[in-house]
Amino acid sequence: MTTPERGAEAAVRCAFCATFNRVDLARAADRPKCGECDRPMLLDRPVRVQEEDFERTVLEASVPVLVDFFADWCAPCRMIAPLVDKLALEHAGHVLVAKVDTDRAHGLAERYQIRSIPTLVLFRDGREAGRSMGYEPEKLRALVSGAP
Repeated sequence: MTTPERGAEAAVRCAFCATFNRVDLARAADRPKCGECDRPMLLDRPVRVQEEDFERTVLEASVPVLVDFFADWCAPCRMIAPLVDKLALEHAGHVLVAKVDTDRAHGLAERYQIRSIPTLVLFRDGREAGRSMGYEPEKLRALVSGAP
């Protein structure tokens, strides 16, 4: 996999203090820290995105963003979660992986026509570039591998 270009940025909330940080994903391996609490920005795992954060984190990112639309009670969501975690680790610095709880983000689920979960959507330049619905591990791997 190639090194991402400088300027591959996304605005991500710190998992510890909820402060937004503009992060250069090209430097993800350097373990960037939050500008507020100085704790690590965990870019090698999925980041939680809420409805009010979606535009800033997903649509305005200059890197591809894979969004896992899920619910805690959903068995297929729990089945695909380890693969989503693995993809976040393997593609850290190239693709930002995000999770959106559809039980808490009804507006996003409606806006992106999430009819079943899990639905994983790859966004590039603020637009949908691909979609996987249900438990489709090979399709999901292909979708993410073609993202950068």
